[in-house]
Amino acid sequence: MKATVDRLSQIWIFAALSSAQLERLQEHTAIHSYRQGEVVMHEGDRIPEKLYTLSIGSLRVAKIGAAGKETILRTLFPGDIFAAPALLGNGIAPATVTAETDVEILTTDREALLAAIGENPEIALRILTVFNQRLQLLHETVHGLVSERAIVRLARFIHYFCSEQSPQVVENRVALNKRFSYYQIARSIGITYEECVRLFKKLKSVVSYSRGGKIIVLDWEKLGAIASGDEREF
Repeated sequence: MKATVDRLSQIWIFAALSSAQLERLQEHTAIHSYRQGEVVMHEGDRIPEKLYTLSIGSLRVAKIGAAGKETILRTLFPGDIFAAPALLGNGIAPATVTAETDVEILTTDREALLAAIGENPEIALRILTVFNQRLQLLHETVHGLVSERAIVRLARFIHYFCSEQSPQVVENRVALNKRFSYYQIARSIGITYEECVRLFKKLKSVVSYSRGGKIIVLDWEKLGAIASGDEREF
């Protein structure tokens, strides 16, 4: 099944395209459905030369260590693009991507994407912006694992995803529109599930966590200070 023009227009990287350009691109798209728990791609798989965009649901991008421990690199939500090597690298999946819910993934053929970029180079700039943000986050995560306290890594994780959604700060409070389990967060910042629960309790005056992974920042300014490593804030 092909993507509709309306669905394509809702993807941020295609937002600058005209209706005629979207219609031409539509012919080179496909929608793929996966059930919760299904693996979309395994680390090391050769993947077709396409742009992969999550349309519905959420995906977990993870690597498994030699000892069998899973490290979550990123959780993807609708509108997120992934599998960069299919476009810019060697075509080998760098991590395992698993459906956390029932999902729909929109793929766009590489050659058609390049043709669209030729007509509107802003697409390329938007793609590079996304991958640059991912690279920066990965750099900060690796640095944090080596040199920063776990509470700083947790605060930075929450602060990053709040900032990504262009937060509406009301009376110094922000509600995160994405939901994360303790397990997801723990595996993303290199701590245990138990430590993650303990740290949220320590941050209870700054961040509220409730069933279903709902996170509300109670003190946006203080969260930012902790995320920047201000020792005086905890």
